Order: sequence, then C-alpha cells, then structure tokens
Amino acid sequence: MRRRQQPPLPKRYGLDPARLRLPDDGEWATIRDHLVHRLPRVPAARIDELLREGGIVDLDGPIAPDAPYVPGGAVWFHRDLPEETEVPFDIPIVHRDDHLLVVDKPHFLATIPRGQHILQTALVRLRRELDLPDLIPAHRLDRATAGLVLFVIDPTRRGAYQTMFHKRTVRKEYEALAPYDPSLELPRTVRSRIIKEKQVIAAQEVPGEPNAETHIELLEHRDGLGRYRLYPHTGRTHQLRLHLNSLGVPILGDDFYPVITDKPVSDFTRPLQLLASTIEFTDPISGEPRRFETRRTLQAWADPDGWAAGSITP
Repeated sequence: MRRRQQPPLPKRYGLDPARLRLPDDGEWATIRDHLVHRLPRVPAARIDELLREGGIVDLDGPIAPDAPYVPGGAVWFHRDLPEETEVPFDIPIVHRDDHLLVVDKPHFLATIPRGQHILQTALVRLRRELDLPDLIPAHRLDRATAGLVLFVIDPTRRGAYQTMFHKRTVRKEYEALAPYDPSLELPRTVRSRIIKEKQVIAAQEVPGEPNAETHIELLEHRDGLGRYRLYPHTGRTHQLRLHLNSLGVPILGDDFYPVITDKPVSDFTRPLQLLASTIEFTDPISGEPRRFETRRTLQAWADPDGWAAGSITP
C-alpha cells in the first residue's frame, strides 16, 4: 500500500492542511496565478496575503509570491475557517483503550468537518481536547442525532475497524420518539430505495429496488407518544428518519421530514429525538466481543415538560 505523503505544515486546530496537486498540463506562469484560477471562492487578495506570510508551502518550504508554476507539483496551506456557533455540550467518553475511543456524541454536533462546521465537530474537538492528532472516526452520525460514535486512536488499526462498518458486521440499535399510532402494526421491517443528491439537503425514497432496510419495534407508549427501537441493516443517509416518516410517524424534532424547516444553527432546543443507543461487534484485532451502550436519554420522554418548553439539556 502506498504511504500517505506527510504534509510539510503541522496540524492547526487538529486539522491537516489542504493539499493541492498542480496539474501536469498547466500553463500558468506562476503558482499564484494557478491558485487564483483554482480557488475562485478565495479572494485573490487573500491568496496574495498568504503567500506574503509564508502560509502556502511546498516540500521545500514557503512559496514566493512570484514562484514559477511547477507542473505535477503540490502545495499545502490551511484554509480560512468559517465563523461558527459554539455547541455548548460536552462529549462524554464511554470507553477508551490503545486502539478505540467510544464517545456519546450530543445532538447538534457534527461528527467530522464539513461545510460550515469545522472546529465545532466531534473529531476536531476530541483531537484537541485529548491530544490525539491521528484520531479518525470509524463511522459517522448525523449532526442532529445523538449517541455512540467509535473513533480509532491507532492509525495502523483504522482500516480494520472501518471495514466492519463497510461490511455491515456491526450490530447497531437506535431509539427514537415519534407519535404513537395504534393502527400501525409493529414490529415490522421497512425496505425502500433511498437516494441523496448532491446539493440537495434532504434524501428521498423513490421507486426501484430497495437499498435500505430497517427493523422497527415499539417499546412502549404514553400520552400519544411512542418509544421505538430501530435496527438498521443498511446505512443510507437519513434512513431511519425516512422510514419512520414513511409509516406516518415522523421523529419528534425532525427539521427535514416530512417538511424542511429553517432552524438556526444557534437554536439548541427540541433536538431530533433519535439516539444511537447500542453498538455491538466482534473486535477485529482481539477477536473479543464488544458491546457499548449510551448513557443518554431522549428529552421528550425523560422530561416532556422541558421538551415542550424548549429547555436546553446537555
């Protein structure tokens, strides 16, 4: 296996620098000209500033503002970070050993950097707080979903743990709160075809051969609210949310299904009532059985009055 080239810039805020390879057929006079062409969302003045400050480098060090273009070369730099709203919740550790870190992710915190969420993500916060610069997630949870996430501490072991999720050998359980419908026959297994198009915020179910499967059970109900246990056998985007919605019982706090609502990122009230509650697997390194359980509860069940009032809980 080909080894990943070590960046010539150190991590910043737990993040590797961006790497840009210079095309072999480039005809730009300078690297600066190529960067202006390649990065249209970055003002040319900002690129000039980075070059003057030595913030854009190659393997030999900082690049001069008038450095000639080098076909097939590469440059590194740290992207400017967006302004972010701080997510005011901790990330409790459920388990830690030499290879694995298991955490109980809160609602409203993305797993990995993406879009407008960079520093306020579980990966970056854990890398910084625990001084684990090589930490990498074995899988992901939606920003809106709370619960268990596995991270790999030892970079030489990441492939083994990530492969478990790709091959679906991990048994996952979720808990969800949604309206109770006495006419809905449960337990049942829901199968459908789910697609998620780029630049479209919501996924959708479409006709065709199923590629998503969820087993759904009703645990209990009270006051018109049901507590459901979900076993996903596949991992399509928003699969659990779509499958409950398709049954006519959308998850409480869902801002996408059945209707997209424009909730500000600074609003931490009434989170999606979906919780990754259990992860179980055979450890690919030791061969031992592993089972981890969340310590979280869903607010609308544990504190219905607080949920109704919009109180914020960690």
